Amino acid sequence: MLSAESTALVRATLPTVAGALDEITTHFYATMFRDRPELLDGMFNRGNQANGAQRRALAGSIAAFATALLENPDTRPDTLLARIAHKHAAVGVTDDQYTIVHKYLFGAIADVLGDALTPDVAAAWDEVYWLMAGALISREALLYQDAGVRPGEIWRPWTVVERRTETADVVSLLLRPADGQPAPRARAGQYVSVRVRTADGTHQLRQYSLSSDPGQDLRRITVKRVTGDTREPDGEVSTLLHDRVSPGDELTLSAPFGDVFLDEPADAATPLVLVSAGIGCTPMTGILAHLAALGSTRPVLVLHADRSPAEHALRAGTHDLVGQLPGARALFWYEHPDPEEPDSRTGLMNLEGMELPDDATVFLCGPLPFMRAVRAQLRSAGVPALRIHYEVFGPDLWLPDTIS
Repeated sequence: MLSAESTALVRATLPTVAGALDEITTHFYATMFRDRPELLDGMFNRGNQANGAQRRALAGSIAAFATALLENPDTRPDTLLARIAHKHAAVGVTDDQYTIVHKYLFGAIADVLGDALTPDVAAAWDEVYWLMAGALISREALLYQDAGVRPGEIWRPWTVVERRTETADVVSLLLRPADGQPAPRARAGQYVSVRVRTADGTHQLRQYSLSSDPGQDLRRITVKRVTGDTREPDGEVSTLLHDRVSPGDELTLSAPFGDVFLDEPADAATPLVLVSAGIGCTPMTGILAHLAALGSTRPVLVLHADRSPAEHALRAGTHDLVGQLPGARALFWYEHPDPEEPDSRTGLMNLEGMELPDDATVFLCGPLPFMRAVRAQLRSAGVPALRIHYEVFGPDLWLPDTIS
């Protein structure tokens, strides 16, 4: 719990600190990477650093945690902390790195706020930081223990046994542990980090959902090529995986992590609604494959939106999995329909008038604008916020808006 003295100071200074967080986090990353360039090798996503997504996510998480402490001083924002802890574990964050971050973050706060950062205010925000860091360290220790790995030692070599072209810009890679040991336990809906060496010798990590049944020793990831534009370059890791990886090659994968997963018996009666757009279909196919492997009879409604059937990755596989599940049905929306999907709907996903199962658990994944729009439709349809679980590819820029 935040002390009474610190609570008063954080409440009084939160508007000032929150208003300066973008400048603070920009300065923080610049000084930390200047002094500790090794952290850019295999820990931080250079693309998210370049486009500002990482600093905005950090700023949002700090503001959200501080706000939660003020509004509910006796509790911790579990959703926020769980999401961050899984992201940290997936890149191998260790306890000592919180001390490094503290040094550079509070140096940035002092530089940006200047005289406004009195010793008392600095002490209050220091208390906020260590409350958040302590909660994350505890959660990450449990995640490493659950994964059966030592803190930070999350990597294993995997062999690519099959490569399949799904669409013009999506490929699937089927992988087997290269060390001959059993695959680590994974839950349907989770992701792994893939660690590769780029052309300049730097290691980069990206997270990809497991798009097949995670109960097998063979695992599948499905990768969309990230194509740049005038503002951003092509995706480093997705381009490498598309252009240079073939069957027989080895990839370095983390243990599975992710706080959005199916965690109920296959015969559970709770209806599921799986809602996705674009490459957001990947965790949904993993969930469907797991249900099919277990012979589940629970009600499942699969809703997906895409530009066209030809651009809908894993479309045939989704049809096949839905056909194996007696309680499942699927509905697709396409901006550019095709006779291949005569029963699909045209345009953007619209849930108006649709009968959703009572007490359904909803899994949501896709581009942020899509998820915001569909979440609003689900809430209007009476689905409680606590029943809507969402996965974000990359830094979570949405969570601070929905923490309540």
